[in-house]
Amino acid sequence: VQLQASGGGLVQPGGSLRPSCTASGFTLDDFAVGWLRQVPGKEREGVACIDVSESNTYHAPSVKGRFTISRDNTKNTVYLQMNSLKPEDTAVYYCATCPGVVVTGSLRGDYFGSGGQGTQVTVSS
Repeated sequence: VQLQASGGGLVQPGGSLRPSCTASGFTLDDFAVGWLRQVPGKEREGVACIDVSESNTYHAPSVKGRFTISRDNTKNTVYLQMNSLKPEDTAVYYCATCPGVVVTGSLRGDYFGSGGQGTQVTVSS
């Protein structure tokens, strides 16, 4: 299962971005999919996850109220709407399957699958 993230960039504090996650060779609607982020020297941090039916979403406390995960199965895409961005949101963002998150309700990084190619998000003035 190989996922690719895109749509990152440089934004000023308080700004918005909406990275996208797409898949090659399979349909995302069979999987719970989520987002992680990682900065150099730190472990990856689970950010959000959405289940297959879109009935349940999970967001880390650090992003709750600012970030929203969603999916459009007709486009085989999962999105992460990021509002009110802060410098501490700067990281490489990856998407991955997140079946462990759905089972446990925890966004621990090891409850996600391996992330594919990430996208850099930089929040700076």
